[in-house]
Amino acid sequence: METRKILKNIALDTPLILKDEVQVMPGQVVSKTLVQNEGVGITLFAFDKGEEISTHGSSGDALVYLLEGEGEFTVGGKKRKLTEGECLVMPADIPHAVFAPAAFKMLLVVVFPQKGTS
Repeated sequence: METRKILKNIALDTPLILKDEVQVMPGQVVSKTLVQNEGVGITLFAFDKGEEISTHGSSGDALVYLLEGEGEFTVGGKKRKLTEGECLVMPADIPHAVFAPAAFKMLLVVVFPQKGTS
């Protein structure tokens, strides 16, 4: 029987340290997509100090989990600082932005509404 692989860019059935799966690169925001479909997106990010993702929106609820370092998240105009081990939910349809006051790594999980639901 063939195994259906939904996760990509990551070893299956192998213990991993997620923060080691993406590296901070000078002057960059590095991303590694693990899952992307109409229901969910899971992505690892590494931000160098001073890098950012400008204000944008999403149709899905986004959970951010800090794997390493410190990040600044602006959600609906309100700034929040997170450190390693903390998480934050950025609700769907609320503008948000990400800034790196120091280099950091995060896991982003976005859950999109199913078609026909609100």
